[in-house]
Amino acid sequence: MDKILEGLVSSDHSVPVKRAIVKKVVEAAEKEVTEEQCQALFSLTTRLILLGEDAFQKQIGSQVLEAYARFHRQEFEHFFSKDFVLGLLQQGYEQLDHRDPTIIEYIHSCLRLLISCPSVLDIFSVIQVEVLRMVCEHPKPLLCSQLSTLLTDFMQCVPKDKSGVLFCQQLVRTISYFHCYANQEHELREYVGQVTKVSTLLQNIWKTDRATLLPSLQEVFAIISSTDPSFDPSTALACLVQHIPIQMITVLIKSLTTDPNVKDASMTKALCRMIDWLSWPLAQHVDIWVIALLKGLAAVQKFTILIDVTLLKIELVFARLWFPIVRQGALAVLSHMLLSFQHSPEAFHLVVPNVVQLVQSLKTNGLPTSKVFLLQFTELIHCMMYQFSGFPDLYDQIIEAIKDLPKPAEDKIKFVLNQSAWTSQSNSFASGLLKQAGKSETGKTGLINLGNTCYMNSIIQILFMATDFRRHVLSLQLNGSNTLMKKLQLLFAFLAHTQRAAYAPKNFLEASRPPWFNAGSQQDCSEYLRFLLDRLHEEEKTIRVLESAKPNFGPSIDVDNKDPKASTSSREHGESCSNVAETESTNDGRTLIEKMFGGKSITGIRCMQCNCISEKEEPFTDLSLAFCPSASTQDSPKPQRPSEEPKVLCQGSVNGGSEAPEPSSASSLTKGVHYEQVTTEPPLSVPDLVNYFLAPEILDEDNAYFCEKCLSLQRAERTMKVVTAPEYLILTLLRFSYDAKCHVRRKILDNVTIPQVLRLPVHASASSAQQSSPLQVEYPESSENLAKKLKPSQQDEEDEAKARMERNEETIGSGGNPVQSVPYALVSVVMHSGISSESGHYYSYVHDTNGADETQYQAGPSSVKDASESEEAASNLNLCTAVPAPAKQDASLHNSGEEAKSWLLFNDSRVTFTSFRSVQNITNRFPKDTAYVLMYRKQELAGPSLNEGQQANGMRLSAEPPLQKELLDAIIKDNKLYLQEQELSARTQAFQASSSSCSFRPNGSDDNNPPGSCGPSGGGGGGGGFNTVSRLVF
Repeated sequence: MDKILEGLVSSDHSVPVKRAIVKKVVEAAEKEVTEEQCQALFSLTTRLILLGEDAFQKQIGSQVLEAYARFHRQEFEHFFSKDFVLGLLQQGYEQLDHRDPTIIEYIHSCLRLLISCPSVLDIFSVIQVEVLRMVCEHPKPLLCSQLSTLLTDFMQCVPKDKSGVLFCQQLVRTISYFHCYANQEHELREYVGQVTKVSTLLQNIWKTDRATLLPSLQEVFAIISSTDPSFDPSTALACLVQHIPIQMITVLIKSLTTDPNVKDASMTKALCRMIDWLSWPLAQHVDIWVIALLKGLAAVQKFTILIDVTLLKIELVFARLWFPIVRQGALAVLSHMLLSFQHSPEAFHLVVPNVVQLVQSLKTNGLPTSKVFLLQFTELIHCMMYQFSGFPDLYDQIIEAIKDLPKPAEDKIKFVLNQSAWTSQSNSFASGLLKQAGKSETGKTGLINLGNTCYMNSIIQILFMATDFRRHVLSLQLNGSNTLMKKLQLLFAFLAHTQRAAYAPKNFLEASRPPWFNAGSQQDCSEYLRFLLDRLHEEEKTIRVLESAKPNFGPSIDVDNKDPKASTSSREHGESCSNVAETESTNDGRTLIEKMFGGKSITGIRCMQCNCISEKEEPFTDLSLAFCPSASTQDSPKPQRPSEEPKVLCQGSVNGGSEAPEPSSASSLTKGVHYEQVTTEPPLSVPDLVNYFLAPEILDEDNAYFCEKCLSLQRAERTMKVVTAPEYLILTLLRFSYDAKCHVRRKILDNVTIPQVLRLPVHASASSAQQSSPLQVEYPESSENLAKKLKPSQQDEEDEAKARMERNEETIGSGGNPVQSVPYALVSVVMHSGISSESGHYYSYVHDTNGADETQYQAGPSSVKDASESEEAASNLNLCTAVPAPAKQDASLHNSGEEAKSWLLFNDSRVTFTSFRSVQNITNRFPKDTAYVLMYRKQELAGPSLNEGQQANGMRLSAEPPLQKELLDAIIKDNKLYLQEQELSARTQAFQASSSSCSFRPNGSDDNNPPGSCGPSGGGGGGGGFNTVSRLVF
């Protein structure tokens, strides 16, 4: 029969004839055949299968072999022995090499025919050994896929125990050598199919023998982390990721990132190659593993690796967005890489040139998934442009391309950015020693206490959170200057954009500390605020004078001229800022400090004998509010204003004030400190203190006024009125007083109710007031001639009330100067904790609003010209009053829970969410914690302003200005330095933890002193007594 078949194959008969004869040969297999004939027939068919010239010969060999093996199984067992199989696997068949895939395919088909025979077990043992040897030789994809198919069908052939672990490791390494050089689609499909067969085999082995999984993964990492320049592992390894249980991510990533034996260069290589796996078309979960490794590295603060990998691979990841089959995973990785790379725009700017083209492609390709993907992609782009504003030349085309797509809300953008930064990553991969203190959930930056510097930190934070002031400071063009304003601008830029949880303002402290402030000692925050504003004001005035004399001198501080790039930085910023110069009042010579904090008041003295009035207009930057006499206890002296400076506005050089000490008081400064007990009377309110400040004052007896018309001392009435309302109203509560009788220093601990909105009476400025006054007397400011506030008798009160009513009627009837009640909304409060001005601690409550929200309180103007108003209402226009919050706004806050997130507590390096209720109740809960400095923001009025444009004077910007290059470079440099510091610290701690046990001290308070203290000196505040009388009442 073998001779017939051999002759038939080599004959010239047609194929149909050959098929008919082969059919007869197959049918003859049922008949009895000698063993010799069977062996000859098996040899012939084997040769046809392995060495057949064409597919027809191979097909004939397979059909005949299968037929005779089925009916003559015993003979076939003798033929297909373990020795025969061993020869095929080691030596091949005749001229056919043992690594030829045809041999594996032949063995596979023969095993199917022998599956029920006992001899097959011996063959399995031979194959177990030989496949391990073959895999160690790293066969090519076709042979490896054939071998994998055989082993998948016959798992008994897979090596066991230690050999099984080695087999899996070598199979993994074999995959790393799979490289495809084909360009045809069908060739690529074949290649992917071959790799899939191999990965399926590994998956089956891992399922049946769990002990092989971890060594296999270790081999994967060893391969991809190799730094051998001559070895480039294949991206086909990506096919294994989908077979790794997701539950193992945490354990594996922690093991990798915390292993001290893994060098940075190896980790960098591994991460880069994992990112390359995003190109593998059928891989699943690659993005999950890449992001997990990125987070793990961030958690252990290996920022150098993250920076290098991001800059190296960000463009490749972006390029994968063009291919729909891998697009979604690539976007997940791209989003994480960009959103976490917040210390510099470098990574984002690498992909910016390709954004517009991709957006246009997604809009027009017609794929059903493109629309959803486009929305996700544009949200990412909006977040990045918000984070790195100030590049109009890069962003204009992008904004135009995505203008018709939804833009995420600013709150959502801030939330995403805050949660995505490297310093905000989850530390679930890090051990306790390596956990870092990232930014708080507020996203705001704290200020490190540099040694009793809470007085400065609290002031800096309220100035920074004064939205319009911050935006104007950041928009100033100060490149190359070394002014205090430049240092403040740099500090604001760091607070807005640093990656640090808390920033150390060392340079600004040295530049802004008053000369009489001792380093390391506690100081008064109100005094520091006045000095700082005065310095900034005088500095700008000086530079303007020098510029007018020498046009080419130095950089200019100009609040009216903004960076030309700022108006076109982006469509969002451009539209909001481009008209600033137009809407601002013409350059009236006012400095930025005057425009933001400057107001004006008129002090008038009326002789009650001749009714002659002398008036003097003075500027102010804050109002010092003394406590009413009834606010103190009856047994202790009344906390009056000191005789050397009664009822004056808080003045620095802006308004010519003086803080010269009084030598006669120096001897009393060494006495003990006392504080007044809180009274049981109804609490005072801020409007009460303002009204007390503005109330008429009788000058009599020892304080009688010398009238130049009467040429004698006369009883007089002294009045004060605000004629220009500042944009930001700063109120200082005079809680620190010196009792000359008892020679003690006191702090008034009375609780003061703080309204969220108050109305300040502002009188129309009469430019001709001084010219029309009968007398122009600038009263002397010595302590002998300045009046104290005296309580008049009942008869005097009645007479004065009657006289005031008559004057009001005359004013209204004659069309006199109207009074406007200007609304102000609370934006910040500086609290003082303690019982002395030179000890304790300062911290700040701040209302977190954007520029629009700060001025949304709408109130109609109130004027005494309204004839319909009653006499009582007209009289109340001269009083400061509290205004309840609008009912709708109050209800919406409580219903939505937003009220708890709208207030922030800045306590040196700690920043937390709080609520206005906490501000109101703080003194009730902690009697030594009292409001000291308050800042209110002027609100827009719904009618024409009496101050000629002062209500809308162009000082309000509705968007943050783009960051200037010099500031951006400084921030990028510091952010990189911070990441390096964090990484070095983490490595040091890890080394110490591995070498010996070490004590860990968690982050505590900045001062580490008893409550109410600040700095190492505790309650004493760092030394010394009072050194100037002006410090006694601030």
